[in-house]
Amino acid sequence: MALVLSEEQELLQQTAQEFVKERSPVAKLRALRDTQDPVGFSRELWKEMAELGWAGIVVPEDYGGAGLGYAELGLVIEECGRNLVAEPFLSTVLLGGNAVLLAGNETQCKEVLPDVCSGERIVALALQETSRHDPYRIALRAEARGDGYRLSGEKLFVLDGHVADQLVVVARTSGEITDRDGITLFLVNADAKGVKATRTLMVDSRNAARVHFDGLELDRSAVLGEVDRGAAVLDRVLDRATIGLCAEMLGGIQEAFERTLKYLKERQQFGVPIGSFQALKHRAGNMFCEIELARSIVMEALRALDEDRPSVSQLACTAKARCADAYFLIGNEAIQMHGGIGVTDEEEIGFFLKRARVAQMTLGDAAYQRDRFASLRGF
Repeated sequence: MALVLSEEQELLQQTAQEFVKERSPVAKLRALRDTQDPVGFSRELWKEMAELGWAGIVVPEDYGGAGLGYAELGLVIEECGRNLVAEPFLSTVLLGGNAVLLAGNETQCKEVLPDVCSGERIVALALQETSRHDPYRIALRAEARGDGYRLSGEKLFVLDGHVADQLVVVARTSGEITDRDGITLFLVNADAKGVKATRTLMVDSRNAARVHFDGLELDRSAVLGEVDRGAAVLDRVLDRATIGLCAEMLGGIQEAFERTLKYLKERQQFGVPIGSFQALKHRAGNMFCEIELARSIVMEALRALDEDRPSVSQLACTAKARCADAYFLIGNEAIQMHGGIGVTDEEEIGFFLKRARVAQMTLGDAAYQRDRFASLRGF
């Protein structure tokens, strides 16, 4: 694999870098936190990003998208990760939007995806039910009632669920709680009777919600894909979202490292920059190597998605495990090398450490991903 970008990709990356740096620096996330913004991101900025085509990069042109690939989307998300952008790429583009794209019929796709691409509609995936990522442990029941279904149960950690216009709800229509089979996806209006979302305040100042379903009545047109066979679609959605999240994590890792290098060159002790100390040089060198390893596997995974390789799931596991470890290491090292100021709220480096902690756990931590990789390989 050539670790280079095409001329068009370089132009896209430069455009994204300039836009995000000007319109959504880390200071914007701080402002959202300090003002306790009820949305948690800027709807206006999200629409501007959509006007640039970012929300529809991987959506086919028939549904209002650009019809490009994940290699291009990854470049945009990486630049957003550098500035800890809170806009709903993960929740709406990679999770909810992908679920509709991969499982929805023509009517559902034409109704939902153009609005996703224009930034008019937020679609969240309601999946997780426990404190840890366990995608097939589904207790929320969808009981068949006449020509429809009745949903009762609760979902945790629904990204941007408190402001979503629609939810893709993963429910059990048959089988036991931990069975892979018997899972069905439903497209639900967030303001429907029987749906209640409560915002969860997370340590990284990003958005999630606890969503409770109390006897929600749905007709059969709400089903996405096939009844009882949602796991196969969910696999593909989670692989794509995991790899996209890795691109965001890569951007955060790189930015934290570059800020730390700058500090090592500026901060003086005993009359010399602390970056001249051999121990800190070795630690910085180790951080650089970890970033390059992470970059290689993320680029490979993004290209595997575009080429529809059979190894996508294994690459998703590998990329997430590598990025989780790297973000943990570099987030910690960045704080330590900044010294006392690194643990103050005044210094922005702490925001990267907090984002690292949440991103590590989102869609499965390194231990989960290694276990899944082993299972995929037959161990």
